[in-house]
Amino acid sequence: MTSKAVKKNLSIGKALQIIETMAGHSGPMRLQEVANAVSQPPSTTLRFLNTLMDYGYAGQDPANLHYFLTMKFCRIGTLISRQIKMREVVRPFLDVLTRKFGESTCLAISQDDYVVYIDVVDGPDHILQTLQRIGKIAPLHSTGVGKCLLLDYTEGQLSKLAGKGLSGLTKNTITTESALLAELSKVRRQGYGEDNEECEIGVRCVAAPIRDYSGKVIAAISTSGPTHRLNTEKLKLVRVELPATAAGISKRLGYEL
Repeated sequence: MTSKAVKKNLSIGKALQIIETMAGHSGPMRLQEVANAVSQPPSTTLRFLNTLMDYGYAGQDPANLHYFLTMKFCRIGTLISRQIKMREVVRPFLDVLTRKFGESTCLAISQDDYVVYIDVVDGPDHILQTLQRIGKIAPLHSTGVGKCLLLDYTEGQLSKLAGKGLSGLTKNTITTESALLAELSKVRRQGYGEDNEECEIGVRCVAAPIRDYSGKVIAAISTSGPTHRLNTEKLKLVRVELPATAAGISKRLGYEL
């Protein structure tokens, strides 16, 4: 391990000290108070506080110059809590799908305009374990789960996403806003999204959205496999079974048609 890597890890530790100290305090704190509590020079503490403010995790009262943490930390806690609950509810359904089709199944959410896989059940041969793993991110526009997660995006949000550039990962990837809008219209009609070698050559995927009690798409599940196994016959079965399973999960989460 390089000295640079060690310094980076120590910096994270110092930042976490500051966050934990401020979170446990009864109210906003002066710079010197924070520095004394974490045994760091005020100049070092100030750099960390400025970074936290740059990212929206801390603020400063202009009247007394005291520092405080923001509710953005609550958002992170909510996301983590939702992921844990989601995995607990969805995992049995993924297990059933994997046994039924002999292919990998996944649970994914959208975060910062990317797909994030939060649970994966590998197929019997583990062929996709390097493509889909917990914590991996992937583009929204080129994945089956991503297309499902885009269903609630407004036209403005979709235009903004397309404006960032829809990268062509394979020759089959959607790369224009008009094509993406047409694809999402198709997903809405049929109730599932597909990735036909759009993210990885040789791999197909069928995905379906999961909705909460309000009807909002909060996650998506998918079944993925190599093209020679996810053939026309198996695809017909998956296209029926996967949306039905997603509907069952949504019902467990309070969604009613």
